[in-house]
Parts: sequence; C-alpha cells; structure tokens
Amino acid sequence: MQFLNINKLPKENLENMGFTWHTDADGSPYVDDKLIVISEKEANNYYEACNELYDMFANAGEYAISNNLLDKLGIPFNLHEIVKMSWENDVHWHLYGRFDLAGGLDNLPIKLLEFNANTPTALFETAILQFEQLRLNNLKEVNQFNHTYEAIVDNFKRLVTLDEDVSNFDEIYEGWKILFTSVKDAEEELTTRLLMQMAIDAGYECEFAYIEDVEFSEDGVFLGDINYEFCFMLIPWEIIAIEESELAHLLTKIIKNQKAIILNPAYTLMFQSKAILELLWQLYPNHKYLLKTSFVPLENTKQVKKPFFGREGANITIFDKNGEIITKSNGEYENNGYIYQEFAELNHYNEEFYQAGVFFAYEACGLGFRKGNAILDNYAKFVGHIIK
Repeated sequence: MQFLNINKLPKENLENMGFTWHTDADGSPYVDDKLIVISEKEANNYYEACNELYDMFANAGEYAISNNLLDKLGIPFNLHEIVKMSWENDVHWHLYGRFDLAGGLDNLPIKLLEFNANTPTALFETAILQFEQLRLNNLKEVNQFNHTYEAIVDNFKRLVTLDEDVSNFDEIYEGWKILFTSVKDAEEELTTRLLMQMAIDAGYECEFAYIEDVEFSEDGVFLGDINYEFCFMLIPWEIIAIEESELAHLLTKIIKNQKAIILNPAYTLMFQSKAILELLWQLYPNHKYLLKTSFVPLENTKQVKKPFFGREGANITIFDKNGEIITKSNGEYENNGYIYQEFAELNHYNEEFYQAGVFFAYEACGLGFRKGNAILDNYAKFVGHIIK
C-alpha cells in the first residue's frame, strides 16, 4: 500500500462543521492524517464491483419476497408486511447504502463483506471530510472517487421522478415535504442534518426534529400541525421492530394507508441482514465478488462468524481452518442468528488493516477506508484516499 502524508484537519475546523467526535478516548485523532494512494483502475474496479453487487442484492431481494424467505433472513415478524409493501411499490426508493469490502488494492481481489443498506455511518467523513483534506493540502478534488454528495442529491430527486433522469424534477415536484429525524446523538444528528441539506439542495421543503418530538399515527407523520409526505429516520429498522413495536405497527399502517413514505425503506432490512449473504452464495455460487457463506460452520476453512444484525464489529469471531478461535469481539448481539463467512484478507500495512467502504446511491459514488485491527470496531479510524 502507498500513502500520502498530509496536514491534518484542525480540530477547530472540524468542530465548526459539527464534527465533534474527532478524537478517540485514547486521545488519538479519529480521522487519519494520511491518504491512501490508489490508481484510476483500482477506483474503477470498486465502482464496477458495487454496481454489479447492487443488482445481485436486488435479485436476491425479489427471490426472498417471492419465496417467503423473510424468516430465513431474520426479519422480525412485525415487519414482514411493511417490508413486502415497500418492496412492491416503486415509490419506496432506496436512498443510499454502503458496501464494506475486503481487498481491491495491491492485487487483492475485491470481496463483499456486507452491505450496510439501512443506516450506514461514515457518510459525513466520506462525502465531506476527505474533500476537506484535499482542499487544505492544495490537492485537486477531482483526484478522488467521490461524488457522494451529488449522487445522493440526485437520488432525492428520484423519490419524485422514479427514473434515472432527474432533469424534470422541478416540473413534477409539488411541494412534498421531508421530515428528518434521529435520536439525540452527535454523530447521528450530524449525519441526518447532512442528508437534510442534500434534500434541500435537491429542491425539497425540509425540517429536522428529534424522534421523541415526532407524532406518528395512522393518518401520517406530523411535527406540530404539519403533515409530512416523507420521513427519513436514522434509526435501524430492527431496533424499531424489537424496541418500538407500537411504532412498527403505526409505520405499517402509514404505508398501507399511503400517508407517508419512510426512508430508507423497510425492505433495506433484507439487504442489511447478513443472512442474505448466504442467499447470494446460493444464487451466485463462486461469484468473483462473493465469499462462501453458510448458516453452519464451513469445513476446513478459515472463516468469520457474524450476527445477522450486528454493527460496529460486535460479536464477531474469526476461526482458523481447524475451527480454533483466532480472535473474537464481545457485544450486544449474542442473541442474533449467525452466518459463517469464508475469511477474506484485508489490505494491510504495518499490522494495521484497511477495509474499503463504498457508498451507493443509484450507483457506486464514494470510497473511504476504515483502519484498525483484524476485527474493525467502533474505534477504527477513517482514512481518505487520493487517485494518482
């Protein structure tokens, strides 16, 4: 791997942007002060891989719905109806997601690890901060695989146009409003407000509110006396199902009564579930971007055990080919179902491992990296890139 050392972003600049989680508990900066150098060919390989992978996920989603496999994917029963309704109606447009990938540099093959399709993190870092790194260091912004901001702006327009071409958005748009909501958390609020600004740039009327201030009823989504046609919630669907069952019921009624459209749609939980990786392997056996995946341990294979809905590297176990534990992480997802995925080598340098994350909004649109240990957890660093 090759790196370019740069001047780091001043904390004052980060805090002025609302980026307050710039320093980890040990005092080290969360955003790395070097960029990964990649080639144009490597950038294009990531782009092509994720575009193809999304088509494969869409086919797997259709297969799962048509063959009543939501239980197999671990989808909570109280979300089955809303998942199906959102899938079957084109107005429930998938706004954005992030593919996590092994390899892609130094001739390591690109392999899919998972798809964060519901509430992916690192959006601000990818869309904003790594551009700021280039500007601060007098580097050309075009030297980056990163049109994340513009791609999501256009995808907001597709909520109305429902088509690749968004040029007629202004003609079709009739003042439909989007309410953006999150819990009171600095990272989640900043991410939500960033998405709101993207929607404003697309041409929507928008407002932000914390989730406890939003009223959900069978008649729609309300903030005060205002009824919103769209609602973006940066709250995982599986958390809604398990911890907010009444809200899950109301959201199902809202969709059934066509009172509002919820973003990201409920069907993204199918893509979020790591159980779909097993289905992908069945539908596309030995595909070059996939890793062998099973619901039972793989024989004579170095492998990774992952919970269906685990996040931030929690409850991960890496086994050697003899079934002995190499390393594992604790967490709150031990009661999940699990998949066993063939181990894929991450790009690494000086005992540090690098995982590519590629955002997707109608097409692959932005690359960033996370750096950490063999199991990348909440303390992993964000690393930008430059194409040379």
